[in-house]
This record gives sequence, C-alpha cells and structure tokens, in this order.
Amino acid sequence: MGKPEHSAPLVVALDGPAASGKGTLARLISQTYTFAHLDTGTLYRGVAWLILKDRGDPADHDKAAEAARGYATEKIEGADIRTREVGAAASVVAANCDVRAALLDFQRRFAVIPPKGVRGAVLDGRDIGTVVCPDATVKFFVTASAKVRAHRRWLELVSARPELTEAAVYKDLLERDERDAARDDAPMTRADDAELLDTTHLSIDAAFAAARRVIDGVFRHCGY
Repeated sequence: MGKPEHSAPLVVALDGPAASGKGTLARLISQTYTFAHLDTGTLYRGVAWLILKDRGDPADHDKAAEAARGYATEKIEGADIRTREVGAAASVVAANCDVRAALLDFQRRFAVIPPKGVRGAVLDGRDIGTVVCPDATVKFFVTASAKVRAHRRWLELVSARPELTEAAVYKDLLERDERDAARDDAPMTRADDAELLDTTHLSIDAAFAAARRVIDGVFRHCGY
C-alpha cells in the first residue's frame, strides 16, 4: 500500500540563538529531504544592510519599516550581509514590529507554497515555531553555550578581520541574545512543542543525526 497523499506541505522549523548551528542543520535537512530552505535571518540582515548602505540608523523605526516594505532579494545581490556589523544591526531591525510584519507574509508564503514544487520547507530563525509557522510539522530549538557560540562565530569572522577578538564577539553575541529574547514582538523563545537540541558538545554530524531521528519519527507517526 502506498503512502497517503497529503496536500499540506511538511514544514521543519528551527529556532535558536546565533551560532547555535541551526543554519547548518537547516541546510543539511533541506538537502537530505529535498525541501526548500529559507534562512529567515537573511531577510533581516538584508534590510539592515540596506539601511547601513544608505548611512541610516537601524534603530530608526520608520526608516527600517520603509526598507522592509520595499525589500527584494535583488536589492542585496552580491552584498556581504554576514559581517559582525550587519548582524548587530539585524538584531536591532528585528525588534521593529513593522519590519517583522512586512517580512512575515514572505516567510509564511514560502512555507505554505515551497519553491519549485517540492513537498516541504525548512525555515530557521528566531520565531519560526512560535509565530511564523506555529503549526510546523517538526520544531527544534537549537542552542549551545554562549562561549561555544562565540568561538564558532569568531572562527567564521577572524580570517576576514584578523584584529577581531573572541572577547568582542562574545560581548556582541550576549547583547544580541538579550535583544532577541527581550523584544516585545515575537521574542526568541522555545515553542512548547519544540525539541530542544543542545549542540554545545556535539559535532555537526552528531547534531544532524539527532535531528534526523526526531524528524523521521514524526514523519512516520504522521504517515508520511
């Protein structure tokens, strides 16, 4: 007997703080299951980059909202949105409720109608399981100790910025964690039904194996 037909797409949601490993896990999951992948952080980084490019202030509520409403991926083609400065600005921009509202529809459309007709989508961010896709098929909250996350992020950035210290990255990361968790609109928090995945002492292979066991179990239970 064949598997039942399901019209609703499968959605895997991964939330968690910066450098927890959720982005790498999301990419591996999307490749393994042939799902579409959306790193929602790129949306906020893109808006932040557009503001910084025009020498604007990410904390300017109206300017940030205007940039978000006019956002298009074509506008940031070739832009380096992975810098420390853009990351910090993205956290400020993400606390703007009008920015979040402008980008929310884009994220939900991606989840409901994944590109290229694939059967599912993987979204990673800060509020996927709680706000963007509260009915996601599988939810994870991916975390790691602040020191481990700071070391990972420092390793990503130091080749391009040799003067950058791990202490500075650690300080930025703590400040960003606090902003993301304390904002009034869609704070970063673990959904009640999200699987906790602590990657502090896990290799990426071990973390992916743990995630895949959860996903396969849920899919089997749902009859997929």
